[in-house]
Amino acid sequence: MAAPGTVSALPPFTGVSLVSQGRLDPFLALVLLLSAALYLYGVYRLRLRGDRWPVGRTLLFLVPGLGSVVLVTMSGVGTYDDTLLSAHMIQHMVLGMVAPIFLALGAPVTLALRMLPARARRVLVRFLHSRVARVVAFPLVAYGLFVATPFVLYFTGLYRLTLQHAWLHELVHLHFMVVGCIFFWPLLGLDPLPGRWPYPARALLMLLSTPFHAVLGLTIMQSTDLIAGDWYPNLHLSWADPHADQVLAGGILWAGGEVVSVTMLAVLVVQWMRDSDREARRVDRRLELDRARVRAAAAAPGAATPAAAATTGAPAPAADDDVWEVPWWQTQGPVRSAGSDEREPSP
Repeated sequence: MAAPGTVSALPPFTGVSLVSQGRLDPFLALVLLLSAALYLYGVYRLRLRGDRWPVGRTLLFLVPGLGSVVLVTMSGVGTYDDTLLSAHMIQHMVLGMVAPIFLALGAPVTLALRMLPARARRVLVRFLHSRVARVVAFPLVAYGLFVATPFVLYFTGLYRLTLQHAWLHELVHLHFMVVGCIFFWPLLGLDPLPGRWPYPARALLMLLSTPFHAVLGLTIMQSTDLIAGDWYPNLHLSWADPHADQVLAGGILWAGGEVVSVTMLAVLVVQWMRDSDREARRVDRRLELDRARVRAAAAAPGAATPAAAATTGAPAPAADDDVWEVPWWQTQGPVRSAGSDEREPSP
């Protein structure tokens, strides 16, 4: 947040000020650097033992994932976030929707499960299957928080309080990130999570979240009352019109929410198609293996023929058409990482 005495000295918010007005947040920078270092160390450990980790996941986690957080908190957007509602709304969209999506696509939990030692991996697996994780990862819980958060923030006195208290302002940023993660991780993430919904249900939930951004954005645009009361007019910025900026902020929320939701729905459909193809290949391999076993048993010396089986009562080998396999969704075992052939290590 900009210091009260420096607000009036801020130049108009332009592409130049996006860079020139950037300010380093030492604590946040340390957290982000530590997150990137731990992720890269995990990739390095996997490569040391000869395992492969997709480069695309690493890039998604680091560049649009952590990088987008840097962009909206330590550039000019972060400096103007308590000066312009539109700048705050850009932060809202990125921290609550963009960053969590790309962090989830980076699959950090899967990376941790593959590189951690056995004891630490068992602890993580137990947490993933705990009651707390099941409640938090349940899509309807995250959906309620995701939809309700902006309405509570902007249509109560809470948003004004975040402008008056820096610690509350930062806490709201963290809340956006956490809610975005628990909403998008079960829908789009590649990590193993308990009780993951099937793709049709996930697509439906994604569609149901889209209208709320439109409703909220239009409400903000059409409101004649300023969301933060007299906060913005009292800044006395000659280059900023609080009412026009509020209209712009509502448009950012509306249009940004629509674009992100439609794009993520397309990503979900692609994941669905790829997962269906992988599952079909997996079933084909299992059926071919079963057929090979049947043929080998029939060709073995002393194998019972159907005629001999009728007279002796010995079981005859099953025909290829009789081979049956329990569907994967009825099998018991560790949670499979969505969108890949990887399986979560057993505890």
